[in-house]
Amino acid sequence: MQNSKYPRAEKLKKNTEISLLFDKGKWRTSGNLRIIILKDKPTAPVEATKFGVSVSKRYFKRAVHRNRIKRLLRECYRLNKDLFHEAFGKKTLAMLFWVSSEMPPRFQDVEAQFIRLCETQKK
Repeated sequence: MQNSKYPRAEKLKKNTEISLLFDKGKWRTSGNLRIIILKDKPTAPVEATKFGVSVSKRYFKRAVHRNRIKRLLRECYRLNKDLFHEAFGKKTLAMLFWVSSEMPPRFQDVEAQFIRLCETQKK
């Protein structure tokens, strides 16, 4: 059975880690998803996988809508954690963004885009 939890240790919360991610990270885009990744390197050591989610207030003025999309993105990561680790590695800092002004109609659509993002990274 796979580990389908999203524990506190995997959450990207520290400002130092987030600023390091924006300074040295690489951007990837697929559909309405954009991810910034920083893999473990000697110049920027990463202890474990940390994952965060962000949705722009520019596109979604209501917090209810932003929170819904964030819940969907975290659920995609939680359910497809093995695929994420295959694509990006075990020691990775990552932050996922929703870059569209339209609300995703279904969870399956968001999950399909997340899987496509992970599969394009593997190639």
